[in-house]
Amino acid sequence: MILGNLSGLSEFRLLGFSGISPLHPFLFVVLLCLYILTLMANSVIAFIINSDHSLHTPMYFFLTQLSCLDICYLSVIIPTILENLMVGTVSISKTRCAMQMFFFLFFGVAECFLLAAMSLDRYFAICYPLHYTIIISSRVCRGLVCGAYICGTAVGLVHTLITFSSPLCGSAIDHFFCEIQPVLELLCGSTFPSEIQVIVVAVFAILSPFLLILYSYIRIISTILHMASAESREKAFSTCSSHLLVVTLFYGTAGSMYLRPKSTYCASVDKFLSLSYSVVTPLLNPIIYSLRNKEVKEALKK
Repeated sequence: MILGNLSGLSEFRLLGFSGISPLHPFLFVVLLCLYILTLMANSVIAFIINSDHSLHTPMYFFLTQLSCLDICYLSVIIPTILENLMVGTVSISKTRCAMQMFFFLFFGVAECFLLAAMSLDRYFAICYPLHYTIIISSRVCRGLVCGAYICGTAVGLVHTLITFSSPLCGSAIDHFFCEIQPVLELLCGSTFPSEIQVIVVAVFAILSPFLLILYSYIRIISTILHMASAESREKAFSTCSSHLLVVTLFYGTAGSMYLRPKSTYCASVDKFLSLSYSVVTPLLNPIIYSLRNKEVKEALKK
């Protein structure tokens, strides 16, 4: 670790998985296969939805956006991880590091708000079925998606600018990409203002959409329980079970990463959590939607 104010530093070193060098070839093959599978699975879902007119509904419009976000989100991180596994410690310019953090935040925050928009779609579809097509129009869908991207852009820009304009007292990032917490560990002096910044971002980008999702599902479950027939209840629940599972996976891993005190920070644990929500979740999303959704399975057969 280089001591002193390095605000003029132009390059960082990503340590990655330096502690388990013998496993690098195995990890490289596994992550490369997962990356290819994720790209293929999400591309197939997006292609099927766009080519099958019966799937041109708000729910599947949001699912297409989710697949595109997962592809972009993963592509920000995986190339750097694979490079790290091939050559060991990776040197990365300050500009590239800042861009990586921005796009990581942009796609991650946009996905948080997109999942919230998807929960609203299910809320109106189940709780207000007669007014659903009027409330969730194509214009509203586009507006919700644009809103998700705007929130992602705002959070990414503010957080990245504040972080990289602060004085740095180190150049070695103990992670496999320019994640928020490892970079903040390099800041000089007290990191309390930066910690508050992370908490504010986490509350806005993770907690607020999650509360909206939670409220939507409380109303959805209440409505389902008051339905007359068991068949109606099963049909209604099947339309939102896939989304609920995806939300649990994404928010469970992301929340455990950003909504916990700094005293519990551990580099090895954070690397595992980062792999969980940045690599595993984007692969599971299309699998969950294709295996648990009759309409998608029928479109796949066609």
